Amino acid sequence: MKKPQLATNLSENLEKLNVNREKASKLFADVIEKAVKKSKPDTTALLEKDLDVETDLDNQLANEPAPLKIAVLGGGSFGTAMANLSSKNGCDVTLWVRDKRSVKSMQKTHINKKYLPDHKLDERLQFTHDLQAAVKGKDLIFVAVPSAAFRETLQKIAPFISAQAIVSLTKGMEKDTFALMSDVIADELPNVAFGVMSGPNLAKEIMNNMPSATVIASQSAALRLAVQTALHSAFFRVFASDDLIGVELGGALKNIYAIAMGMAAAYDIGENTKAMILTRALAEMSRFGVQAGANPLTFLGLSGVGDLYATCSSTLSRNYQIGNMLGRGMSLDQAIKKLGQTAEGINTIQQVNEKAMKAGIYMPITHALHDIIYEDKAPLGVALNLMEAGFRSDVEFVMPHQVQPKHN
Repeated sequence: MKKPQLATNLSENLEKLNVNREKASKLFADVIEKAVKKSKPDTTALLEKDLDVETDLDNQLANEPAPLKIAVLGGGSFGTAMANLSSKNGCDVTLWVRDKRSVKSMQKTHINKKYLPDHKLDERLQFTHDLQAAVKGKDLIFVAVPSAAFRETLQKIAPFISAQAIVSLTKGMEKDTFALMSDVIADELPNVAFGVMSGPNLAKEIMNNMPSATVIASQSAALRLAVQTALHSAFFRVFASDDLIGVELGGALKNIYAIAMGMAAAYDIGENTKAMILTRALAEMSRFGVQAGANPLTFLGLSGVGDLYATCSSTLSRNYQIGNMLGRGMSLDQAIKKLGQTAEGINTIQQVNEKAMKAGIYMPITHALHDIIYEDKAPLGVALNLMEAGFRSDVEFVMPHQVQPKHN
């Protein structure tokens, strides 16, 4: 099988961008240094020297490659936020949205009225409902559609893919197959370089320029650099990882525990209980991740405990919201209808519960949520059973577990 790789010109462009920026900085520094050292400058001579430096600088910048060409597929809150951020960074960005009417509205107002109604988008950002026009000739394609539509979207863009790289922004698992989005990319676009991005990234906070960070995971160093170049800014840091499985699982699994936290909040739990849920959730995530081949240390980073904390603590989280509605007595259908957006954790609970049962992975919180949501068991009764479970050691992978019989 052909080894996936980025187009040579993209890798070269990224190197040139960094080299040229370094040269430009040195040239500017040289101008400043000369101006400071001369207490009684010969104005004409200094002006001539500055003009020479300025000409040199113009020549350097003229050789700088064109900005990265980027397509973002999916006009939800996070896809829109990432498209806006990369456009503000000077990239040539097109946001693809399925609905033609929404595209016309955004072209006219530069506002995503459905998902980010309070934020004006960058004026340079382009919008389209034409999938071929969106992806053709781009360097990077960020895919930010719901997991249920992820494979179909890749199948539709496959005829127009040449040397583009694919980056998944979708956190979740494909229904019925347990495939992560990276698995789907490998299935549908086997010769394309790809990566996954995950972290504590609530879109509205990013749009409000609140300092945030994310992780780009890929086996390709050039792809990681490309994503960092496109998105890194004063308010948004982009860290790198080569643990695709760990980063992606962190982003998918934390949705389960956001639902648990939202449900628990409906019962006015205390800070002790919240802390217990968070730490036991992290233990479950790392157990499951290691079984799948991830590095357990990845779950101590942004895509693990960072995303878990943000999603479980914020009422902006869709999964937290749906858990809270379920805890207040709404049916699943009612909660989904009221939310009006996809809560990936609902599907993930079903997928992970089945996988954990088959593989013998101890995931009591996940099993409990499955019982409540899909088997109609009473939340309080399930919670009491959780508290009566056998004894275990505290930190995963440090001490062996000695599960004791239940005690009364």
